[in-house]
Amino acid sequence: MIQLTDRGVFLKDGVLTDTACCSPEDARRGTMAWNILQAHNTSEDPMHLKIRFDAMVSHDITYVGIIQQARASGMKEFPIPYALTNCHNSLCAVGGTINEDDHRYGLSAAKKYGGIYVPANQSVIHSFAREELARCGGMILGSDSHTRYGALGTMAVGEGGPELAKQLLKNTWDVPMPQVVLVYLTGTPRRGVGPHDVAIALVKATFESGFVNNCVLEFVGPGIAGLPIDFRNGIDVMTTETTCLSSIWETDEVTRAFYETHLRPEDYRPLHPQSVAYYDKLITIDLDQVEPMIALPFHPSNAWTIREFLADAENILRGVEEEAAHRFPKAQVKLTDKIHDGGVWADQGIIAGCSGGLFDNITEAADILRGNRSANDGFSFSVYPTSVPVALELMKTGASADLLQAGAVLKPSFCGPCFGAGDVPANNGLSLRHTTRNFPNREGSKPGEGQFAGVCLMDSRSIAATAKNGGRITPATEVDYEPVHHTYHFDRAPYQSSLYQGFGKADPSVELVMGPNITDWPAMYPLSENLLVELAAVIHDPVTTTDELIPSGETSSYRSNPLRLAEFTLSRRVPEYVPHAKKIAQMELQRRTGSVPEHLTKLLALVGDPAVLATSTQYGSALFANRPGDGSAREQAASCQKVLGGFANICYSFATKRYRSNCINWGILPFTLDEETPFDYQPGDCLFVPGIRQAVEQGAEDIPGKVLRQDGTVFDLMLHIRGLTSEEREILLAGCLMNYYANQLAKEDAHAQ
Repeated sequence: MIQLTDRGVFLKDGVLTDTACCSPEDARRGTMAWNILQAHNTSEDPMHLKIRFDAMVSHDITYVGIIQQARASGMKEFPIPYALTNCHNSLCAVGGTINEDDHRYGLSAAKKYGGIYVPANQSVIHSFAREELARCGGMILGSDSHTRYGALGTMAVGEGGPELAKQLLKNTWDVPMPQVVLVYLTGTPRRGVGPHDVAIALVKATFESGFVNNCVLEFVGPGIAGLPIDFRNGIDVMTTETTCLSSIWETDEVTRAFYETHLRPEDYRPLHPQSVAYYDKLITIDLDQVEPMIALPFHPSNAWTIREFLADAENILRGVEEEAAHRFPKAQVKLTDKIHDGGVWADQGIIAGCSGGLFDNITEAADILRGNRSANDGFSFSVYPTSVPVALELMKTGASADLLQAGAVLKPSFCGPCFGAGDVPANNGLSLRHTTRNFPNREGSKPGEGQFAGVCLMDSRSIAATAKNGGRITPATEVDYEPVHHTYHFDRAPYQSSLYQGFGKADPSVELVMGPNITDWPAMYPLSENLLVELAAVIHDPVTTTDELIPSGETSSYRSNPLRLAEFTLSRRVPEYVPHAKKIAQMELQRRTGSVPEHLTKLLALVGDPAVLATSTQYGSALFANRPGDGSAREQAASCQKVLGGFANICYSFATKRYRSNCINWGILPFTLDEETPFDYQPGDCLFVPGIRQAVEQGAEDIPGKVLRQDGTVFDLMLHIRGLTSEEREILLAGCLMNYYANQLAKEDAHAQ
């Protein structure tokens, strides 16, 4: 089904070959990724990119903080099209008025700075970008990790908010030229196999080994031609879960038809690798061999074919129970009781969001359910079309009526089921979802508090087949139905009636509408000569997700209030982290005001003269995790640590480039350890790093530190900060990105005088 080749390969005239047609260095320039990236590169060095994007997108969990950062740094107007969608905090009863207050802020900002405002329930962020902003050969930056439009010929990247603030200030996204991995498609999916099946299989094959970590996936091959555009988009959006950096696909007449349908034929152009192209690695996917898939908790890569799962469900579900018991001892997890009456029975089916709510997914689900009932013995089934234009076309084709008659509930365009703000399962419920992720905590459950839901990812087709069988998990390949092809017709009228299209129309006289929950960022300080950090949390899980670092769900309402949101940091994984970090921050505040706490004096005495060190040593908290940052692009996973006085993350590697960037942009030192270095220290142990400011200034990558154990013993520890750009060093020295920009403005003002 999927094969990985961990070596370089050539593509000559669209055919794989082991023959070196020219040097790899020359042939790298033949990839689509190389040419798009270099067309947007403002540096003179093709291997060290400084990218300016063509457009940006944010949703209502992120855009307030981004605009506040850029505004504090001197932004006067949006320099590129910037769409503010309202698809995450759409449930305005959550948190009182504050969600709708954020929406009013977004509309006022679009008017003031010249932006595009998409009201609540009109479209999910990525659907709008596909419909209105993507173009062949273009690049889009989004403050959401699933910013992927490669199937439309657009290279898109999901990053934390500070990277979008940089673009608003006409600065660049800086990254080394990434490796490019060829994804070569052959064959044709059989009936009942959908895009999520291909995507889950791809994630299973690549995630654990990090095979494509921070690479660009380039999709090529004869198998593309047989895939409708929604099928391509459905695979593409899930490439985020492989931890790749971005993606790009060959374009063809199917792509052209998408742009013509969406009334933008001028945005299409053919994209193909040049006659000779070199790739750093190869993934081959035989679409003929793909089977319906299911991803079990707690990650999209924890996957089996549905056939394999059903054949060994008791052992597989017992494994989930055992893992849950280890990670969440308060939760009494029992999923094996879903096995009865000759099958495995789910409680809920959801089709939603940027991966599931696509037109073809929903119409084929309707084809499967037509004339049948889905609501049977407590099984619930909800469908969220990805945009109002899609919902409108579903009505016209009759698919909506078929679903409603079958007992499905149709809901508005909303990302909530993906992150825990809609259709939260019951405790110990088993939910099947065509959404993007099934991390613990993500779908609204709180296993750390004893609430647990087993969330599995499946394609909409198999979810519909399961609904047809009253909740008995069933692959769509085993039900009898005939897919009915519907030509999609895009109607822009809903957008023309409801959106604010303000790009190029900035009006500085407009006042921002600031609700009571919208607050400015607290003061942050430059990096000091020395650093002393106390471990406030030590996590030895293989991977720590951003959903664990700052949970989703009801916390989303507080994303515009840094201090309030910080109270939720690690709350569902290490609940003692926040009080511990706040205690450390209080002692640092005392130090800054000249009253050095006795505890700090004792620590400094272990490494030198405390009277001298107290004036030159910052004291803050630190987090250790083996591999932190998988998952969402949300900057708050880092900013909340900084708001609580965090100054360092220590790990063996960062799960994603975007989380590491978020840490740097918030002035958190991204320390890594050698893989063979044991880390058996505990919360309360401290790390002293002498001369850290000088080390960062000079670009040192090997930085000696000392661990101060609570029993008074001291151990040496070699730390690394590798691959910092000159700008990243300046950001860390300034204390955060906002300080860095404030320093730049001060220099410009001084020069002007």
